[in-house]
Amino acid sequence: MAAGGAAVAREPTGRVVLVDGALPGETVDAVLTEERSSYARARVTAVLEASPDRVSPPCPHVARGCGGCGWQHVSLEAQRRYKTELVAEALERIGGAPGTEVLPAPPASLAGYRTTLRLTSDGARPGYRRHRGHEVVPVDSCLVAHPLLAELLAVGDFGEATEVTLRCGARTGDRLAVLGPSSGGASLPGPVRVIGEDELAAGRRAWIFEEVGGKRLRLSAQSFFQASPEGADVLVSLVGSAIAGAPEGLLVDAYGGVGLFAATLGANRPVTLLECSASAAADARVNLPAASVRLVDVARWRASKAAVVVADPPRAGLGAAGVAALVASRASHLALVSCDPASLGRDAALLRAKGFNLEWAALVDMFPGTPHIEVVSRFVR
Repeated sequence: MAAGGAAVAREPTGRVVLVDGALPGETVDAVLTEERSSYARARVTAVLEASPDRVSPPCPHVARGCGGCGWQHVSLEAQRRYKTELVAEALERIGGAPGTEVLPAPPASLAGYRTTLRLTSDGARPGYRRHRGHEVVPVDSCLVAHPLLAELLAVGDFGEATEVTLRCGARTGDRLAVLGPSSGGASLPGPVRVIGEDELAAGRRAWIFEEVGGKRLRLSAQSFFQASPEGADVLVSLVGSAIAGAPEGLLVDAYGGVGLFAATLGANRPVTLLECSASAAADARVNLPAASVRLVDVARWRASKAAVVVADPPRAGLGAAGVAALVASRASHLALVSCDPASLGRDAALLRAKGFNLEWAALVDMFPGTPHIEVVSRFVR
């Protein structure tokens, strides 16, 4: 299995073919969808010999072409196994750290977990795009949607909106709909806050609240947050384990967003939070009134002496500049949250070259039913 969710095949010439919808060990019929000199892509049209890991997708929209969840044909147990193997392979091949302990993700439910839905519309009902395509597959239900959002999707009228973002606080009951380019003509069952992208661009603010680890967090319409509070709970627990044993002193929450880790793990420490999103930084100032919140790119941060660093970078990872900035803090413990195995491998190699040992990595099944990978890693200087 390749990172991204396709299974790997080879033509007699040796060219790699990434086959969407296939699993290791299967015999399938497939049609080529993209050809390049070094590799090709294909899509399964028939399964001739199925893997024991294959299941019937539980969501009916998969058969209609919905590309929202790319691994509903894979059993949940196999998903966790494939993800563990992909992380171990990336740490060995890219990170130069063979034999690293990779802890599998604890089981997670496929149904009703997502508290943010991003949909698009071509003039009919909103929906999700086809896998590797632009065509919209309209939906009036979604297996992974939290019940608070499933109701909006089922009976809501989104007016003239072509882009729809639905968010909820699963533990507070708050709901928010962001419609673009405007909210004109929309009618949604309340209570729900409805706001247009044009209103946000004009400076209006809208937010919901969510609770994680006993902390109430403000989440603005344009601020990132994890897919579910249950997933956030697991992340917080693993990050707490990853920084265990760190000496007293400053905690740097790099790419800190609205303050999830600082709020839940920094109660007994001074905190500096680094974030380049103005919306998330504004939320962090509300959620962390005693912390120093810096609106800055981590790579440009002039390091202060710290005891411990928590870093949750975007998909591209820390990179050389981010690693250099955080290492300059002289922290002895660093917890890294990665959402791509390749970037984890690159960052692990960079940190190890700067004198950090990678002690373990642990998966979080933040997006069951998809090939998305989330990993927490413990580095000690």
